Amino acid sequence: MNKKILVTYTSRTGWTVGVAEAIASSLTESGFRVDALPMSDVKYLSAYDAVVAGSGINGAAWRPEAIEWVRAHQAELKRKPFAAFLVCMTLATLAPGASAGVKNGEQYRGHVATWLDPIRALVRPVSEGLFAGGLDIRKVPTFKDRLGFRLSVLFGVWKEGDHRDWNAIRKWAMETKTGLTL
Repeated sequence: MNKKILVTYTSRTGWTVGVAEAIASSLTESGFRVDALPMSDVKYLSAYDAVVAGSGINGAAWRPEAIEWVRAHQAELKRKPFAAFLVCMTLATLAPGASAGVKNGEQYRGHVATWLDPIRALVRPVSEGLFAGGLDIRKVPTFKDRLGFRLSVLFGVWKEGDHRDWNAIRKWAMETKTGLTL
């Protein structure tokens, strides 16, 4: 395979960076040439045959700069295979009342998927990945958000730590590679 793929991302606290790097690594292992770069470093897409873009979630939405990046590159993204992913703590929500066999946060997967609606309105992804992130309250930039997360931890909504499912991330990358070669 000689396809060149861009995996690009934006992140507020860094959890999305690791997800993007794992996706890029999986695609590289499959024989693609892959660049993993922050969206802020990507000005042109002409060197790439396909694009995978991801964002951490803030306020039930992709980060504003990620939406703007997709909007700025919309015309070119429509002409090449495009996959999108998000990383959020909602998928790591503790599930005390969930039915047997339901992983933490999985009951929210359908709702979380709607957070990609603004991206779908701009460019139709060939694949969408929804991944739990992590929580390190010290990395949360605003006092208000740190307080909210501290209360959520105190009340048992979330636990601090890394909740990313590396097997699920790699599996999605492997499933997505077919759509990226169209």
